Parts: sequence; structure tokens; C-alpha cells
Amino acid sequence: MTERKVKKVVTGIHTQDGAGVKLLRVIGNNDVEDFDPFLMLDAFDSKNPDDYTKGFPWHPHRGIETVTYLIKGDIEHGDSIGNKGSILDGSAQWMTAGSGIIHQEMPKASEHMLGVQLWINLPQKYKMAEPEYNGIEPNMIPKVEGEGAKVGIISGEYKGVHAPTQGKYVKATYLDVDLQPDTEWEFENDPKNTLFIYIVQGSLESAGEAFENRRAVLFGEGEKLWVKSGARGARFLMLTAKPLKEPVAWGGPIVMNTREELAQAFDELNNGTFEKKKS
Repeated sequence: MTERKVKKVVTGIHTQDGAGVKLLRVIGNNDVEDFDPFLMLDAFDSKNPDDYTKGFPWHPHRGIETVTYLIKGDIEHGDSIGNKGSILDGSAQWMTAGSGIIHQEMPKASEHMLGVQLWINLPQKYKMAEPEYNGIEPNMIPKVEGEGAKVGIISGEYKGVHAPTQGKYVKATYLDVDLQPDTEWEFENDPKNTLFIYIVQGSLESAGEAFENRRAVLFGEGEKLWVKSGARGARFLMLTAKPLKEPVAWGGPIVMNTREELAQAFDELNNGTFEKKKS
């Protein structure tokens, strides 16, 4: 069985977004081709509320799905199709922007804001799908434990256990893996699928290389991923899905396939026709 080798290591950039939220943009515009269909990963890790409480006020999205996962923290959210609530410790929000949605995410002061937001590109034929929202509570994330590993299945499948929430348009597997010190862990899937990990805490080694936390590691093709945690253990997120191999036209919160589609989306934002109502 062929083992996946390390293709790329990304440390990301410290930046601000929204109304002034400090975050680590792990992957973004420059990584589109390599990480396809994953567009962006923003990581939050702060014990200072001043870093994040300005939040992300009302803003649009089209052509993507956003998946927000909090290990710890509190984010209030609301959107233009009537959803509102809070993402709390161990919870996630899976939002299909599709044809267009306007939403806000406002983090609240908490002991530790620790989590990520992932953007998944939608295939061309589903770019204008009807917007949809799924709140994922902690009890909706199955846990598989054993041999020094605790694995939360946010979407997809692991060891025959399927998450109740699945991506409708991109069948992504999204795992939260927590390893005890010096623990080996393996994952097998389609060798041609894109696969990367983001190390939240601790350190890992794989394919003869060692990696500290706050890094994304992209792996090349292979049937098996093998990693081993360091002396402090490791917690990481693993993402894998079939690449779309489609052109990407990206403008801020909107991702389409052509510049013309992008221009149309911004024209609709300006003239008030951005949100598509059911006929």
C-alpha cells in the first residue's frame, strides 16, 4: 500500500479580516490549485477577546460552502434566510452559500477562542444551488476512540462510522484527530483525493519529516496517510475530497468560474438582486 508523501507545508500569514479579527490565514488564494477543492482555511487561537470580538458583520457569499468548527469558543451568527444561533464548544456550522446568502458571525468573549473556518469550492453545476444552513451540535459529531487516538467525524466516514451531516455537493471527509504522545495513526482513502492536515496543537511526524503546530501539511497521492504524534501529543484536523479541477475566479467573499460571473455577482450586489428567491 503506497504511503502519501509530503507535497507542501504552509505556515500561513497572520492577518485581519471582518471588522478587525486577528487570525491565521493558513491557506488562501495562492493555494487554490494545490488544495482543490479547499479554498481557504482561517485559524483562530486566542485568549484575548480584543483579537476577535469586532467580528464579521453582515457580508455576502456565493459559489462556496463555509464550515466553521470551534474546539472552544462562542460565535453568534445570523443569515438572510432566517437562521440564527450560536456556535459553541465542539460545535460546527456548515453553510452552503450557493446562489447567494448574506450572513454575519460575531465571536463573543470567551476563555479561549480556538477553531477554524474552512471554505469549500462548489462545482460549477452547483454554484447557483439554493442556499442552505446546517448547525452541527457536539452530539452530532461521532467519536471513535482507541489505541491512543480520539477521532471526531465532522463529515464523511472513518472506520465504518458516518457523520450525520455530509456535504451535499462536495463529499469531503473532515476529521478532528486527537493523539496521545508518541501515537501512530493511519487513514486510507482514494489515492487521487486531495488530502491535507492542519496541526492545531502539539507536533507530528510523517514520511520522515517533523511538523510543529499551526501548520498545514498537504500530501501527495497515495493510498495511506501515516502520522505519529510527538512527545506532547497532537491534535489536528484532516480534510480530504476529490479535486474539482475547474477554473476559479475569486473576488473576496464570492468564488465563481469566470470573471464575467464574478462581475455579474457584484453587479447584483449593487442593484439589490443578489439573493435569488425560490420561484
